[in-house]
Amino acid sequence: MTNTDQKTKGMFSWALYDWANSSYFVIIQTFVFAAYFTKAIAVDEITGTDQWSNMISLSGLLIALTAPFLGAIADQGGRRKPWIFFFTVVTVVASFLLWYAKPSADYIFYSLAIAFFATVGAEYAFIFYSAMLPDLVPSHKMGRWSGWGWGLGYAGGLACLLVALYVFIEPGGKWLGLDTSSSEEIRATFILTGIWYALFSIPLFLKTPDTPSKKKGVVRSVKDGYMQILASLKEVRKYKNIVRFLIARMIYNDAVVLIYGFGGIYAAGTFNMDTQDILLFGVGLNVTAGIGAFGFAWMDDKLGSKPTIMWSLVGLAVPVVAVIFVKSAAWFMIWGLILGIFFGPVQAASRTLMGRLSPPDQRNQMFGLFALSGKATAFLGPKLIGLTTVWFASQRVGMGVILVLLLVGLLLMLTVEDSSVNGADPEYGTKAD
Repeated sequence: MTNTDQKTKGMFSWALYDWANSSYFVIIQTFVFAAYFTKAIAVDEITGTDQWSNMISLSGLLIALTAPFLGAIADQGGRRKPWIFFFTVVTVVASFLLWYAKPSADYIFYSLAIAFFATVGAEYAFIFYSAMLPDLVPSHKMGRWSGWGWGLGYAGGLACLLVALYVFIEPGGKWLGLDTSSSEEIRATFILTGIWYALFSIPLFLKTPDTPSKKKGVVRSVKDGYMQILASLKEVRKYKNIVRFLIARMIYNDAVVLIYGFGGIYAAGTFNMDTQDILLFGVGLNVTAGIGAFGFAWMDDKLGSKPTIMWSLVGLAVPVVAVIFVKSAAWFMIWGLILGIFFGPVQAASRTLMGRLSPPDQRNQMFGLFALSGKATAFLGPKLIGLTTVWFASQRVGMGVILVLLLVGLLLMLTVEDSSVNGADPEYGTKAD
């Protein structure tokens, strides 16, 4: 096997982890468990929406406070795969444990606690996974691989949803003798999630090369990581363009997360869509999102990450306005599918821009800050939706928070200097293979 073939296998295995990781975000956090919790476990849908938003907020706050520090420690230790492996195991085990979340208010605390650990594990794993990208491919190819990774993620989410829908939920789990009166056909999809995540993450650990270990002990890595954080804070002016980008991303990413995190809840509560309808919508959403991620990947490399991000934000804002005002479930699904086209590009291009701007010896830390930008105010978004929904007794008004965040993020992106055009950053990135 040639060196090029080995690199391609390694990169495909890296991208396949997105396929694995997406099973959690699609089944647990968005389309199945979130809706199941608000409709079957919580005392009512309004209260359930508020409780779920509180859990997402707390997990986001924890990640925001710790991700940069963990990233700095990883920079000092060198390797990333041990971190990915540990947090993958956390999410897989937690997904299995959600089987025991029965449709009763007695399981509210249990459900939220296990979902909290699963969310934290999946988010941490994705931080270190994303930080691998700049060391695997040259700058001018990062856009396409980042986009292809997101595209595979949506394809994986689609495949997992199809299995959940047609193997477990639609037939009522009869082939396994599942008890529909206790929602076992729905709860079985949480076990499916754990198996899916574990199985498809294996190639990453076997085929994708890791950065070499710096042979530092844990105590030394923690100490040096702390010093690295302090040094970065002292030299923050050196990274002022990165800071501007992270602030903009902090705002618009909150909107993207809210769309994905509350889409199933909104569909269930406002349009009275049942689990099967929500899953069908999820299937269509992942198709359009995958098409968008693959299609815009080339745009990222050719035109630059900033134009890709900004066009994607416009593409998200227009359908959000529509889904707030439409009255029928059919129109909600149509505009929702259009919205999906721009999910992948805005996320993939953001990851690419971070990779191109990050100093090579601080990439884990920078992607920790990248995670911070996605979580620092993430606790506010769900809380604002929860409070607004409760205050006005309307999920439509609550979803208006998303539109405001998208527009603010778009305006802030105008202040970011785009040095990634044509894939070359003058300070940190090159076109050299």
